[in-house]
Amino acid sequence: MSRVGGETVGMNVNFAERAHNHNWKLDPIVRSLLDTDFYKLLMLQFIWKNFPRVHVTSEVTNRTVSVRLSEEIPMAMLMDQMEHVRGLRFRRSEIIWLAGNTFYGTRTIFEPAFLEWLEKDFRLSDYTVTEQDGQVVVCFEGLWTEVTMWEVYGLALVSEMKTRAALSTLSELELDVLYARAKTKLWEKIERLRGLPEVRISEFGTRRRHSFLWQEYVVQVMRVALGASLSGTSNTFLAYKHDLEAMGTNAHELPMAMAALAKDDEELHASQYRVLELWQKSYGGELLIMLPDTFGTTQFLEGAPDWVADWTGQRCDSKDPFVAGDEYIAWLTERGRDAKKKRLIASDGLDVEDILRLHEYFHGRIRFSAGWGTLLTNDFRGCHPRGETVLEPISLVCKLMTVEGRPAVKLSDNARKATGPAAEIARYRRVFGSVAVEGALVVV
Repeated sequence: MSRVGGETVGMNVNFAERAHNHNWKLDPIVRSLLDTDFYKLLMLQFIWKNFPRVHVTSEVTNRTVSVRLSEEIPMAMLMDQMEHVRGLRFRRSEIIWLAGNTFYGTRTIFEPAFLEWLEKDFRLSDYTVTEQDGQVVVCFEGLWTEVTMWEVYGLALVSEMKTRAALSTLSELELDVLYARAKTKLWEKIERLRGLPEVRISEFGTRRRHSFLWQEYVVQVMRVALGASLSGTSNTFLAYKHDLEAMGTNAHELPMAMAALAKDDEELHASQYRVLELWQKSYGGELLIMLPDTFGTTQFLEGAPDWVADWTGQRCDSKDPFVAGDEYIAWLTERGRDAKKKRLIASDGLDVEDILRLHEYFHGRIRFSAGWGTLLTNDFRGCHPRGETVLEPISLVCKLMTVEGRPAVKLSDNARKATGPAAEIARYRRVFGSVAVEGALVVV
């Protein structure tokens, strides 16, 4: 047992011993289909209801090309892990929890027919694993309802496979040193936040975590040390297991798919608002958080219908959050809305210093909260006992590639994050009128 601030963290895991003694046939990385971000379940219900027959492809890729994953991760072992995930089914107890739990203050957020389908008929799509230019490329193809959930599972698998490969080169003593340093680093970050009881943080670190066990440890430490400042976790399984709030709304995948399905340029431009119209037919309240940067935040706000300003808040992902927050507050004020009643969520590559600065900047102006991800659950920088960098986080992403055979595109507020064929990116920029701004270097 570990003690934090005089309280016991109920987790008795010897990380060094667990990493050192991998001598069973398969130590599963993903142990439950709930081991995913909560927004994936919300989006799955949305897709099941509105687009049950749409066919898509998606792909896991590594944007940190200097790290040659195919030379670190054994393909056969990765495929064994993926086959394990594909064999999982939602447990009856998990379905009962989804049916009866309160999410964002609302019960029965998941429809009975959807939960019945989830328990009896949900399946994950086929996939392929290949090597290209030193990278592992994982592709998924099938119905959108079969493909969408692979995103977080696929990213978590590749991320932890990378971790395990690095850990396998260390002795048990070196592993002890590694985790002692990582725990100290984690505590130093959390201690800086304890002096700000008004700060609100959600743990968003599933997709690029060091490992499931480390993520669980991090969440438990935060729960004890931060108390009410921890709003919850995006990891549905950890929320279920530890009676925490499950956090998350929606992601770029939805507007990307809606755009790809558009018949002409006019419908393409309108698709970014059409997806909101559909979303609010299923969800309300704190789940009405818009993500306007898929095709450029500024053009989105400038062209948005007035009813969009009635949504609960905005998540800024690829734009400088200080700039994005100011832009959102000004937009709300112009439309006669009280920004102090709205929510602003920042979530792109945040670390403790960013959270502290953003909290100070927006406190009293808007309800600010931070989605703390990779640099919370996978920050082993400077912890390696030999000073190596093999455990540093990389920028793994899983993006929609095609929808009904048409290319899927994301422009982003950071041109470094744009995805899709060059010709389609150019077309989208023309239709949406968004400018290609070379943003910050993508770290995670």
